[in-house]
Amino acid sequence: MDQSVCYISDSQLIKECCKIPNISKRAYLVDSLIKAYHLSDHMDVFKVNPSSYEDLIGFHSSAYVDFLKKLNDNNSSLSDIEDEYGIGYDCPVVKDIWQFITYISGASLTAAKALTTMQYRYSINWCGGWHHALRDSAQGFCYVNDIVLAIEILRKTFGKVLYIDIDVHHGNGVEYAYMATDKVLTLSFHQYEPGFYPTSGSLDDIGIDKGKYYTVNVPLKEGINDDKYITMFQKISNMVNSSYNPKCIVVQCGADSLVGDPIGGFNLTPKALAECVKNVMKWEKPTLFLGGGGYNEANVARCWTYLTAIITGQDDLLSSDIPDNEYFSAYGPDFTFDINPGNRKDFNSFNNLNHIFSVIANNMKIVKELVRKQEK
Repeated sequence: MDQSVCYISDSQLIKECCKIPNISKRAYLVDSLIKAYHLSDHMDVFKVNPSSYEDLIGFHSSAYVDFLKKLNDNNSSLSDIEDEYGIGYDCPVVKDIWQFITYISGASLTAAKALTTMQYRYSINWCGGWHHALRDSAQGFCYVNDIVLAIEILRKTFGKVLYIDIDVHHGNGVEYAYMATDKVLTLSFHQYEPGFYPTSGSLDDIGIDKGKYYTVNVPLKEGINDDKYITMFQKISNMVNSSYNPKCIVVQCGADSLVGDPIGGFNLTPKALAECVKNVMKWEKPTLFLGGGGYNEANVARCWTYLTAIITGQDDLLSSDIPDNEYFSAYGPDFTFDINPGNRKDFNSFNNLNHIFSVIANNMKIVKELVRKQEK
């Protein structure tokens, strides 16, 4: 298999991405920093093939998709049924919502289809990763679950898929889509405390029916640092990968887990996310890398550019000073590439982390046995 990397970059997609609440110009910052470091020279750059109605109902209910289409055609708020489909509070109506939905989801489908050609081992769409959207409603800035749509495409070619989510928020929409099946295992590392959105994803949530034990949640407290996070990620993800033996990996790399994020409460630097990505790459399986949350836009751009450099094997060439680009002023006051950890208190005791690990280790013994029987 070719080692080459597919990267989704499309001016219309970036424009659509900027309609999402709270991330304004983020997609522009990310794409221009990646290009300023000349990383796009080491990837095949793809434009988006927007989703069709049929693509969208690969996961979403036709009632929800019809509602979005109707909303678009009326270009009004249809406020009487807003609440029914989650459009309103944290997912306000956006202009030309149909084009928005088809580009956001189409980008991840385009990236997934590149992997199914077997010409790419890695595929990147930093405008994807909208993990809260449900089958029939928008939620948490997520109008369409591009991840589930992409996983469905990947399953047809590869079979079993492992989904890993390192966003600070629990990947609830993806988990709920697959909680009753063993065809996709979902693994989410997230902040889990009373009142922290979306409040799901406890250690005891392990899936149901045929999917029992195929949902893995790693609930962490605020302030976790690079070393503890990297250790937990490596130990747990390697164990899950070897127990489940997936044929394809999808990683949601939400950067709201970084220090200084206005919403998240972790104390991570891009080094932590980079070590997660390196760890997954060691498995040498077709992998789709997606974006997600992240509300300190300059830090998100720093982080995803670093991850792109790692995926393309160019991380040695990154200068520590931000290169000149259209959004250079966003990286002040120091204009450097690195992010330092803060002095946030870490509420994750070793006892608690060891407990989480041992519960998951026991569940993975069961998964390993179930998989062994299936593969006989």
